[in-house]
Amino acid sequence: MAKGSSSNVEVYALIGPSGTGKSHHASLVAYQNDIDVIIDDGLVIAGGKIVAGKSAKREATRVAAVKRALFIDQEQKAAALHFLETAKPPRVLVLGTSDRMAMRICQELGLPAPTRIFTIEEVSTPMQIRRARRLRQEGKHVVPAPTMEVRRTFGGYMVDPLRLILRRTAREPGVLVEKSVVRPTYSSLGRFTIDDVAVAAIAARAIRDQPGIARVRRVAVDNGPNGIRLDIDVVLRYGPRLDVALHKAQRAVYDIVEYMTALNIVAINIEARRIVFE
Repeated sequence: MAKGSSSNVEVYALIGPSGTGKSHHASLVAYQNDIDVIIDDGLVIAGGKIVAGKSAKREATRVAAVKRALFIDQEQKAAALHFLETAKPPRVLVLGTSDRMAMRICQELGLPAPTRIFTIEEVSTPMQIRRARRLRQEGKHVVPAPTMEVRRTFGGYMVDPLRLILRRTAREPGVLVEKSVVRPTYSSLGRFTIDDVAVAAIAARAIRDQPGIARVRRVAVDNGPNGIRLDIDVVLRYGPRLDVALHKAQRAVYDIVEYMTALNIVAINIEARRIVFE
């Protein structure tokens, strides 16, 4: 067992072949069994937030994806261990393609062996499994976390919300749970990158068309671990409520850059350098 881990945690596992809908049904299994933390494809998810890890769904090869899902990377593993040691969740759900994989994840993270193992066939119908396989063939993956959380991890991917109401019994009102469907942009064409120059050009064009903006002097793109930051210098055209013009321009840049690139935007800073009378 890993140093600093707790043996008091109760571990459950959900297993099934890749692409059969484990991530989709993870929230339901967790809800019905009062499970606090989900470990899925290299991510540690607690309370609807990604608290540690890096997703295996972003890896380019199957070998790299398996290593990521097993927490082989020491930095990733250390972050997960730190959370488990600090938070001390009473119950954890581990997802894997087999009971052997679930056991390996437990060993890497210093968790005890699962006390209960669910198979995907127990929690999903044959029709749901077939549908999950079709979605996987289309390049779509489900992450059991809200869209705003997932965007930070999947910059360059299209992320769509998936909202479900979970119930333990047919009579209870249930709770609203949000998941996310991620799909690589232009996945049929393979992997791609977006150059900072292209992002800057898109931002400049978006802001140039806004009322009150006379010229765009500079657009700087800063790529960080959680997304991009845009620093934009502009020349304003004199008129009433210039603050409103800047706010609208900021909103336009956010909407257009996000739509065209699917990148997670951390901040957009627009600074007015001059005001001209035109």
